[in-house]
Amino acid sequence: MKKLKMLLGTTSVMAALLLSACTGANDNKAPKENTASHTGHEGMNHSGSGEVPAGLKEAKQPKYPIGSQVIIHADHMLGMDGAKATVTGAFDTIVYTVTYTPTTGGDPVKNHKWVIHEEIENAGDKPFQPGDEVVLNADHMEGMKGAKAVIDSAKQTTVYMVDYIDTETGQKVTNHKWVTEDELSPAN
Repeated sequence: MKKLKMLLGTTSVMAALLLSACTGANDNKAPKENTASHTGHEGMNHSGSGEVPAGLKEAKQPKYPIGSQVIIHADHMLGMDGAKATVTGAFDTIVYTVTYTPTTGGDPVKNHKWVIHEEIENAGDKPFQPGDEVVLNADHMEGMKGAKAVIDSAKQTTVYMVDYIDTETGQKVTNHKWVTEDELSPAN
């Protein structure tokens, strides 16, 4: 009986050591996502209502008209890059990458892609330039609406709203805002 208790005790200690070693090994692994391009996107609203900001004009001759089947080549968040998508909207506007501190607190979100001109408070007719300070009206992420931001980059392009299946979770994402024309290719 004494040998059985000793054997059980030794086995329990070995099992605990083995489990803690396995757990510790995973703690030091880099996360699967590229944190440089996904930083701060865990609160992103992947799906949207399909409503667009006032003043946003539909693209007259988009490369990918509504209903087009495309492949996404953007990694704004996990599950997006390589996903097959359907275009649900195409609009001509100015897109910006922005750095902002969420109104809910926390670390700044750097180089967030994308905010469009019509999603910036008091945008007016002239495009913003890198370094300009603005207030965001976009609500792609928790703490984004009303946040003060700095424009990191700006470009005139066609932006698309898309439906796609998340390659990580298999969940359908509807009316995702925004991907740019150069982040798409035909799904032939």
